[in-house]
Amino acid sequence: MHPLAEDFSKLKDAELETKIQTLSQRYFMSSNNTAVQQQIVMLLEMYKEELSGRRQKLWNEQYQKRDTDLDSLIKVS
Repeated sequence: MHPLAEDFSKLKDAELETKIQTLSQRYFMSSNNTAVQQQIVMLLEMYKEELSGRRQKLWNEQYQKRDTDLDSLIKVS
């Protein structure tokens, strides 16, 4: 956990995307300072993992709710 990271549960998906975009811009602006870039990369990875996890969870929920009526119509023997 990065010391500057905030509680991700309080952020909306759009806010996470905005933070990722902002940090990406700052990464390229700090091309002269590799220490700063390393810190930015750590934060970026955390935000991206959080967003990816949320999207995966949403996809799984939608997959579980899918309409399976056609499954019984298709008979493979």
